[in-house]
Amino acid sequence: MAVTQPSSSIVSLSSDATVVRRLRRIVLGIQYDGASWQGWQTQRHGLTVQDRLEAALRQFTRLDIGTTCAGRTDSGVHALEQVVHFDTEIERDKFSWVRGVNAFLPASIAVRWACELDVGDLAGADVVPQREGGFHARFSATARTYHYLLYNHAVRSPLLTGKVGWTFRPLDAVLMQQGADYLLGEHDFSAFRAVECQAKSPVRVMETLQVQRHGDMIVFTLKANAFLHHMVRNIVGSLIFVGNGRQPPAWIGQLLAQQDRSQAAPTFMPDGLYLAKVDYPAHWALPQENAMPPWF
Repeated sequence: MAVTQPSSSIVSLSSDATVVRRLRRIVLGIQYDGASWQGWQTQRHGLTVQDRLEAALRQFTRLDIGTTCAGRTDSGVHALEQVVHFDTEIERDKFSWVRGVNAFLPASIAVRWACELDVGDLAGADVVPQREGGFHARFSATARTYHYLLYNHAVRSPLLTGKVGWTFRPLDAVLMQQGADYLLGEHDFSAFRAVECQAKSPVRVMETLQVQRHGDMIVFTLKANAFLHHMVRNIVGSLIFVGNGRQPPAWIGQLLAQQDRSQAAPTFMPDGLYLAKVDYPAHWALPQENAMPPWF
């Protein structure tokens, strides 16, 4: 008598039996305070956001699950919304992924939302190939937005330690915006690229670079198709030189032309840097959230 198998697991009973499994691509929106973590990417010491997230997934699913992120963040850098994906045969309600994984995460990391994208049947394979047109947290992204929060006051605030950058010299946000305008468009950003950056090309397209003052807080908002290693912190450091009068706004344009990292300002502290949003084509319909920090 014929045996009907569920659509998610079709088994051939011939001698060369083939199992066809229904895999699901789960996409998560992750928020984290990076102050206590050594960046996103997994390390031997295990003190990274990726290590802790994958440990929570292991506890929740009883399986080893590797994750792929939209963009790696450095030690001390935060994320309002990091996007990750992984593949699994496990079937769960979308919000079950949120509640279940969060139950095993520390207070500094949280899954904010989850959705499921079908990757179809895969016969006899251990790893899902990257299908043309399929969703990928990194390669499907069209732009990234970062915020840098800078506390500009004569005295540091212990309540903001680890959450914002700080400089005590008065800054002119208008002058910094004038300098920032030189960076809009497509440029070679070698002057703002870390020496250890592994990107194949230093050319990036800067769509937005805004400098806005809110009382004692200055918010830098940068949106580009992609960013180089330390690019945001190096830009912020150089704009601070403009804001405190050490350099004129036109100096930023000169740095671009020189393409020499040694001529720009030192890399600024990571504390105030937030990965705010990763843009994707609308047809993926990801349930993404507000890209501003919750206290704004």
